[in-house]
Amino acid sequence: MLEPKTFYRELDALLAKIRIERSDQDFLPFILSELQRNFGEQLHFNNGRIYELRGEDFVLIYPHNDKARKVWADRIPRESETIQLAYKNRSYIYDDLPLNRIFFASGEKFDHISTVIWVHSPERQWLIVFELNDGWVREEVSLFLNAVRTSINYRLFSEIMGGRLEQAVQIQKSLLPKRAPKIEGYDIFGHSHPAEFVGGDFYDYFQFEEDNFGVSLGDASGHGFPAALLVRDVVIGLRMGLAKELRIIHTLKKLNEVIQRSTYSTNFVSLFVGEIENGGHLFYANAGHPAPFLIKGKEVKDLDATGITLGFLPEIDLHRSYVRMEPGSTLVLYSDGIIERENENEELYGIERFKDLIIKHQKRTAKELIKLIFDTVFDFGNQTSWEDDATVVVIKRL
Repeated sequence: MLEPKTFYRELDALLAKIRIERSDQDFLPFILSELQRNFGEQLHFNNGRIYELRGEDFVLIYPHNDKARKVWADRIPRESETIQLAYKNRSYIYDDLPLNRIFFASGEKFDHISTVIWVHSPERQWLIVFELNDGWVREEVSLFLNAVRTSINYRLFSEIMGGRLEQAVQIQKSLLPKRAPKIEGYDIFGHSHPAEFVGGDFYDYFQFEEDNFGVSLGDASGHGFPAALLVRDVVIGLRMGLAKELRIIHTLKKLNEVIQRSTYSTNFVSLFVGEIENGGHLFYANAGHPAPFLIKGKEVKDLDATGITLGFLPEIDLHRSYVRMEPGSTLVLYSDGIIERENENEELYGIERFKDLIIKHQKRTAKELIKLIFDTVFDFGNQTSWEDDATVVVIKRL
């Protein structure tokens, strides 16, 4: 019998190694050799090999030597009774000797009981097969196999999904502007913080002439992957539609049609788009987005919605509006993740606190204001994780 404390300590060390070992093409052979080296003698198993599912058969991929291939089966049909037992139970001990026939080459004698672990990633499947020798104990082998199977599967899934998640993060980062445009007479800064790895908030800048530029900020309903996919389409659509001339209404109506036809689980987007021309003339359209506000001294001007959120209806009524940014004024665009953040008493941060914060500190630079906003709102929520995506863009006319 195994000495339990020693066994569990060694097993834990092996599982930790499985969790950190890179899962490249040598990952499973490495794990198999570690299993045999560390536990083969005490658990009474050896002759490990690996089969990978290719088409309708599991094909022997390890070991590679000719001697092994003379003894063991090169291919095992997936639909065979033996393999279906492994599929159903995820690990299996074949103590019914005739069921072991399938693991050996035609004509080879066999008198060993085999045991199998079925492991898989999102895209591939493998069988790890061992032979059991005299002295094996069912409870010990079963416990060991299931612990190893769970750890290997977790490792394979986490690396692939982690890689895909990182790709999604990088794609979304590429959609956000790396820096604000340098426009004479203006101080501009923006920042977005997703509640998950990727989110539904976005902002962008558009520069048309030396002193004529635009800004957009939007929020796709929900957050995570579905919202991020929709954000990608909207950002690309805005860049294409506003690339040469700012046709706000035409572009937003086209985007509305795209969103209406989308098959994402999230398909509503609130969006503010504005153009600031020479002299501080701001022309904008607000499709159902929380109203940005313009502050100078204690005066506050809300840039209210000029139409409904994109995606609700096939056709929308949307118009432009106008306000002038006086020298010394500060324009603040934001998503509702800022004003809807709650404290421990379920009290919202709210728009009035937000406006008061900007009024009090409006002399700060755009970048300093952004940092102050996020620090203040984060602290208001007791420094807990953000439950919604949060985005702010500050534009100051100097």
